[in-house]
Amino acid sequence: MIVGRFQPFHFGHLKLIAAAVLADDVERIKIGIGSAQFKNTKENPFSAEERREMIENSLGKISKKYELFEIPDINDNEHWVSHVSEITGKFDFVYTNGELEMRLFKKAGYEVRTTEFFQRKDYCGIEIRRRISEGEEWKHLVPDGTFNVLEKIKGDERIVKIFLREVKRFTC
Repeated sequence: MIVGRFQPFHFGHLKLIAAAVLADDVERIKIGIGSAQFKNTKENPFSAEERREMIENSLGKISKKYELFEIPDINDNEHWVSHVSEITGKFDFVYTNGELEMRLFKKAGYEVRTTEFFQRKDYCGIEIRRRISEGEEWKHLVPDGTFNVLEKIKGDERIVKIFLREVKRFTC
């Protein structure tokens, strides 16, 4: 099991999934698209359907099977892991580098596996969205599958509009 918001899906996500693919004891990967009910916000500019397409287009060549699940937020840490498992069904262990997710899954009795961060400063959704909003170079941070979806949906224009809307909200 891997859970993330994938806003957008980037090479850091791809490296985490690759670690799971290379593990001898992984037969199938379940990928949870978190915050599935949100879109068009600064933190969650892309819909679950758009993120699903980014992931599918980026993982097309992975040899092991994977399944995608949309997981809406419930804002209840105590019940979040059971919420995830109700949606995805049984899984044996979790790959995550998120501190909150590690703590919640461990508390629920799951084995948690981590990987080294892959250029965390650059491969971070917040950083990629910031770069897009400020007109900086960002395309090298996402797989072609993600870039193609963002180009198709004009994702860069959406992010710029969302960031401008946020700035106007806080301007006198």
